[in-house]
Amino acid sequence: MQAEHIHFVTGRLAEFSLRTRLEKLGPQIGFDYTIDVLPITVAALMRPKWVARRMNVSSAATKVLLPGYCQGSLSAIEEVAGVPVERGPKDLRQLPEFFGGEEMPRPLQGRYDIEIIAEINSCPKLSLGQIVTQAKQYAADGADIIDVGCEPGDTWTGVADCVKALKDNGHRVSIDSMNSIEIEAAVGAGAELVLSVNKSNREAALDLDAQFVVIPDEPHMLEGFDATINMLHKAGRSYRIDPILDPIGCGFAHSLARYFETRRRFPDAEMMMGIGNLTELTDVDSAGVNVLLLGFCQELEIRSVLTTQVINWARTSVKECDLARRLVFEAVREGIPPKRLSSALVALRDDRLYENDEQALAELAKNIKDNNYRIFAERDELHVVSAGLLKSHPNPYQLFVELLEQQPENIDASHAFYLGYELAKAKTALTLGKVYQQDQPLDWGYLSEPEQFVRLPRNRRRKPPQEEAKGES
Repeated sequence: MQAEHIHFVTGRLAEFSLRTRLEKLGPQIGFDYTIDVLPITVAALMRPKWVARRMNVSSAATKVLLPGYCQGSLSAIEEVAGVPVERGPKDLRQLPEFFGGEEMPRPLQGRYDIEIIAEINSCPKLSLGQIVTQAKQYAADGADIIDVGCEPGDTWTGVADCVKALKDNGHRVSIDSMNSIEIEAAVGAGAELVLSVNKSNREAALDLDAQFVVIPDEPHMLEGFDATINMLHKAGRSYRIDPILDPIGCGFAHSLARYFETRRRFPDAEMMMGIGNLTELTDVDSAGVNVLLLGFCQELEIRSVLTTQVINWARTSVKECDLARRLVFEAVREGIPPKRLSSALVALRDDRLYENDEQALAELAKNIKDNNYRIFAERDELHVVSAGLLKSHPNPYQLFVELLEQQPENIDASHAFYLGYELAKAKTALTLGKVYQQDQPLDWGYLSEPEQFVRLPRNRRRKPPQEEAKGES
């Protein structure tokens, strides 16, 4: 059987690195290849129509592979190539994984079975407009039910109006209160879930058409569950059970044991976990905490979680829970660790680094013919490469000083701003352990935002590499 022949399309900057990798990868994987180096420095700036007019596809090619950053419809290239056209990885150092090495993270499927209840705290202190706006954001981030958080003490007379406003905006609503008057008003206005009931307010709950979250009569204990559950059962009321999660330092481990004991005693009951006691009360970014707690819930068949996002380090907890429930569902369903299933929650550091060796950078400096600067963040240093130039230093300020000592003619104010911005990104990547690619945003997982390149005016005749593809799309 004839080996596949892949026609790689790249720019001048990546040519040496691509050839070096394909010399090993081609025989190892078992494909033939040709490399088409187009007249552009930065391959990420290619556009399909521009590529279609300039590429020269080998007659032996069975497939064309473009850089992953090449955006837009590929139909123009396919028409010229006459063979299938695909995008490769965004970083050519990922080619081994792309061709069947270690599995790369993939987008998660939409499957999950844990319900997210998102609490809006201190609703009596907010206007209806503020509550509705916050609920809209929670729902967009994945919340299934909007929880109206009341304040202990005075009875809130506006609770019914609040619930009605949320219902009118299409939300399912729960009420977070132990006050029987507030609960009755909220349920009358359409709240479907009540957080919470125990011996202090269960009598008043019996006549209300809602589902109830049963909590212990005494903190840190399981006493009272049976009496409240039996009473609700006799009244034909639906319920779910929450043994209460305690913060670290206040009985956290024992509270996890209560969830196990509750599941043992009530194997078929619906259960809930309020996870804010960890995310809000622990000095740590909330994403990892949410994954662990959702994983615990998935394995123990706890089908709902109550979260909130008051403190700044937990400000995206609803979105994190939405991603986490999909991740842990996949892991538990397949019986595998939740690794290489998705990189969405790997925000602070990247899952792996790809680095050039000193020889590759030196070779790049030798082969480059123009004076535009290429920036790399690798091996604990920042590197600036240009025609015949390679400068390396861990400190971006010192690196720029050394660059200026060369008395370059192409660094005006706008170019200095550009280099400073890119070096700042590179230094951030170096500090945290992230992959840096020039002219591309850092990957912050689910927090990533697209980066809009804005070309600044330049006070020199020579066009920057970004201008080479301008007007050619």
